[in-house]
Amino acid sequence: MRMRKKKNLGPRMERCRESLIADPYSMPGKWRELKPDCSELRVELGCGKGRFTAETAKLEPDVLFIAVEMIPDAMVVAMERCRDEGLTNVFFVSANADQLPLFFQPEEVDRIYINFCDPWPTKRHAKRRLTHGNFLQLYRKVLKMGGQIHFKTDNVPLFDFSLEEIPQFGFTLSEVTHDLHGNGPVGVMTDYEAKFHELGQPINRCVATIVPWTPPVSAEESPAEDPLGDTPEQ
Repeated sequence: MRMRKKKNLGPRMERCRESLIADPYSMPGKWRELKPDCSELRVELGCGKGRFTAETAKLEPDVLFIAVEMIPDAMVVAMERCRDEGLTNVFFVSANADQLPLFFQPEEVDRIYINFCDPWPTKRHAKRRLTHGNFLQLYRKVLKMGGQIHFKTDNVPLFDFSLEEIPQFGFTLSEVTHDLHGNGPVGVMTDYEAKFHELGQPINRCVATIVPWTPPVSAEESPAEDPLGDTPEQ
């Protein structure tokens, strides 16, 4: 679904400018200067309207959160949410996930959140999935050893693909579930997640922990089979 354009987007973004990092390419090694007393630095890929962002940051005020979002009309809502909550431990970046190694130094990030990303269901678009091996190798460049990826999705084929893909790029899986809220709500939900839960849609979740890994020669190509894919293009 295409997001409706927000009225007065420019002025609204301007009013939240203190939390926007205009030049993230200048920030490798400097993020913790934004909050020198932070215990961890975590990155959220695709923060959307920021329900998860704001509520998680409020629950963990000692953690520095960097929320990455490509759609300004969504990001401005997230920025306003955090501003209205008086949060000073959240900062926003308008960028694509493939830029992470240009924003962060090696091992600078403690955790990455990937919540309800686009499943890119056709085989020809598989490399755009945020749990594809190409992205996993980028995450390895910025995550500290022992750092984690927390992944949630309502899309079962994407989750099955991810469970097969992730371990092949130097991550161990834990907390794997196909029905996160089956016995009642667990943790902070995104806006979409709350709607899915109300409709009775099961939520899939796993945690991937980075471990030492030597990439094979062909690591740029994803080795996992593709349960989402259509027939290969000729």
